[in-house]
Amino acid sequence: MCGITGWISFDRELREHARTLDAMTETMACRGPDDRGTWAEGPAALGHRRLAVIDLPGGRQPMTATTPEGTVALVYSGETYNFTELRAELAGHGHEFRTDSDTEVVLRGYLQWGEGVAERLNGMYAFAVWDGRRQRLVMVRDRMGVKPFYFHPTPDGVLFGSEPKAILANPLARARVGLDGLREVFAFVKTPGHAVWDGMREVEPGTVVTVDREGTRSRVYWRLETRPHPHGRDETIAAVRSLLDDIVSRQLVADVPRCVLLSGGLDSSAMSALAAGQLAGSGETLRSFSVDFAGLSENFVADELRGTPDAPYAHDVARLAGTDHRDIVLDAQALADPEVRARMLTARDMPVGFGDMDASLYLLFQAIREHSTVALSGESADEVFGGYLQFFDERARRGGTFPWLVRHAETLGDETGVLRRDVMDALDLRTYVGDSYATAAGAVRRLDGESDFEFRMRTVSHLYLTRFVRTLLDRKDRASMAVGLEVRVPFCDHRLVEYVYNAPWALKSFDGREKSLLREAARDSLPKSVCDRVKSPYPSTQDPKYAFALQEHAKDLLARPGHPVFGLVDREALRSLAHRDTPQVRPASRRGLERALDLALWFDLYRPEVSLD
Repeated sequence: MCGITGWISFDRELREHARTLDAMTETMACRGPDDRGTWAEGPAALGHRRLAVIDLPGGRQPMTATTPEGTVALVYSGETYNFTELRAELAGHGHEFRTDSDTEVVLRGYLQWGEGVAERLNGMYAFAVWDGRRQRLVMVRDRMGVKPFYFHPTPDGVLFGSEPKAILANPLARARVGLDGLREVFAFVKTPGHAVWDGMREVEPGTVVTVDREGTRSRVYWRLETRPHPHGRDETIAAVRSLLDDIVSRQLVADVPRCVLLSGGLDSSAMSALAAGQLAGSGETLRSFSVDFAGLSENFVADELRGTPDAPYAHDVARLAGTDHRDIVLDAQALADPEVRARMLTARDMPVGFGDMDASLYLLFQAIREHSTVALSGESADEVFGGYLQFFDERARRGGTFPWLVRHAETLGDETGVLRRDVMDALDLRTYVGDSYATAAGAVRRLDGESDFEFRMRTVSHLYLTRFVRTLLDRKDRASMAVGLEVRVPFCDHRLVEYVYNAPWALKSFDGREKSLLREAARDSLPKSVCDRVKSPYPSTQDPKYAFALQEHAKDLLARPGHPVFGLVDREALRSLAHRDTPQVRPASRRGLERALDLALWFDLYRPEVSLD
């Protein structure tokens, strides 16, 4: 998977700045615990930290190719799942390979096709090519934005990295956040290209960014397009199953131990069952892992989001699929540990977390990493197949805003309630969200003859696939790479996304339920209990000890009245939450505490300059 970074400075000889390049590279150590490498020549300097997954001895980076016109150097993060076919095609063009890695295939692909190599790749990737022949940098990000990629223009070039921390390690970048950055932190809308930190940008998904002496240019090589759907129900179900079989087969390729994340929901269960069946054909037993909370199954209380605990369903799938299954059981003390909160915030570089759900994800990945290096996840199936409650909620369908925000405060809590009134006035989140929604919804193209209802559902799907999913993908990438675990997301294969996106809503919900196409495509591999189960989101602890621990941490913060967090957080609002008597079982009731503690840690760890001007 790896972490990449680099610096292009057309007015410097960067071989003289090795110490700065080393500092930038070492911020990516968690993403690449197996190896490190740097390369510099003239105005270009590249850094790489490697998590070895394919061709363990041969995939070292930065990887270079010498040509008569100059050196071409590559730093690459991710996986290219069709590298075997591309390698054969490139060999037919006369290319010779020294390794078995997908990295070399991408490098040779660039030499053959230039930046057009992006259109040929199937995978999750973020990579940068310094083309010494043309004195230019080419940055490419995968279509769905599975792998993060940031850049920061400078007066004479650019800084880039897998995460903002790599860029912030360079003295040319300031750890400063203005109003729009804070709006991104609190609005939950994930504006494409926005990076929160002033001067920094994301390489947008499906985009090539080129930097040379003339400046910076972007080219979109893929976007989610509206097209007629050619198939009826049976053909669509068969096509979905065929795609899933191919995708899972490709994403199981690795030279290190693999496993699956199994929650007992339809998404992870379908993916796990298909993967287990494919490995069983070669005599291999698939490992599976679930997260659970101490005492949850025995003391579970249903609410509007979660009607059932996960564990019984995960066990049903593990038994039927024959996986080697393990539950990772967490307690309230571990979830509330300030050190875990600090690690997760450091992984994300900004206070945009999901409280105990972030902590549990980090601890789950940390436990899995003791057994496996690669894990397959069911992430993004809800966005692709229409799994969220909002797809069936008329308020969300017609709400005139992002559908996940319609009941956001009711279900997940109003995290802005802990902010100072002057901060809320300056943020003006209502206007920011409204403008963002208008831009996002305006990008959806209507199919000729499409009914008002079908177009409304297409818009809801588009919003989830181009905005909401990127928040979840970023969260999963940061939490997993913080412990050196590569998490693959089969449901983000662009072929599947394109195909299902264009299926009419009547097909996606033909049985009156969520994710009808996925359920039917995988039915033969799943236990009846999972096929009948109602959608349940990623679990959250119900242990009141977790909320009480948060209150104690908040009281400690309140004892530091000069802390810079109180430039954003209302001290009295936090005091009220910290001294509330009733146990806070629901996530919504403790969200303000979690957000205030995250903000305080952010100030402690990053010392950001925050401006409300």
